[in-house]
Amino acid sequence: MANSGIYWIDLVYDFCVKLLIDTADFLGITYEEINVWLFVVFWPLLSLVLFAEVIRLRIKKDH
Repeated sequence: MANSGIYWIDLVYDFCVKLLIDTADFLGITYEEINVWLFVVFWPLLSLVLFAEVIRLRIKKDH
């Protein structure tokens, strides 16, 4: 699969791709669909939630 020439990066990448493929198979969806759900829906949503939490905690700290 991966061919960056850096062993540990290739190992981690291959593991993650295999995990996504296995999870997609388990859920009955395609690899492309799980990528969209993960990187277009869940990740940005989680980032917004964490950003809002940081803002909330900074406001709480100042009072």
